Amino acid sequence: MMRQLCVLVFFHLLVSQCHGGCAEVDSMTEAVAGQGFKLGCISCKKREEVAARTTLDWHFKPLGDEKFKHIFHYEHPSANILHDDFAGRLDWHGTRSRDLQIGAIYINNVTFNDTGTFRCTFHRTLFMLHFDERVTVEKEVELNVVAVANRELTSVISEIMMCVLIVVVQLWLIVVLVYCYKKISGEHEAREARKALKAQEELLESKDSCDGVQLE
Repeated sequence: MMRQLCVLVFFHLLVSQCHGGCAEVDSMTEAVAGQGFKLGCISCKKREEVAARTTLDWHFKPLGDEKFKHIFHYEHPSANILHDDFAGRLDWHGTRSRDLQIGAIYINNVTFNDTGTFRCTFHRTLFMLHFDERVTVEKEVELNVVAVANRELTSVISEIMMCVLIVVVQLWLIVVLVYCYKKISGEHEAREARKALKAQEELLESKDSCDGVQLE
């Protein structure tokens, strides 16, 4: 009975981890004028087994302004652009379901006027067993629009570390191959030496047998 219980608990944990693949990653914050840019916004649901319905709103406050303006609303399956400044420039890149966790939008043809604060708001309703629970999650992205992309120091360091890691792995593979070759070669030589010794012993035994026959 205890063994079956342990198996059930392990299976539950495994299923929970398989379905719990959501990770809240911060959005990039630098866009290049004239190019496209993805505004990331993720809100992971804490209890995957509970059904939910979620809508999402994006608001934007230009640099120097004090008020946010409502620019986008998503309620599956409808995505609506709500402000003329972004007309025809926003595409939905989030989860395409009622129970959304990724609320990303893509800005086409970024302009310097897009510099400012973007706020995404998740309105989530969790359908519990005896009641409905409503949760609101807000996240902000400070977007800076530049003329030419700047390579961040962290990006350069990451590339260097990746190159170093590749070199280390290759050297390690070479060491392993050399070790394996020497080991196999040594075993082969030892095996050949044993064969030669055995053949020599058989030859001596055969010679002793022949000498015995001649004496008789």
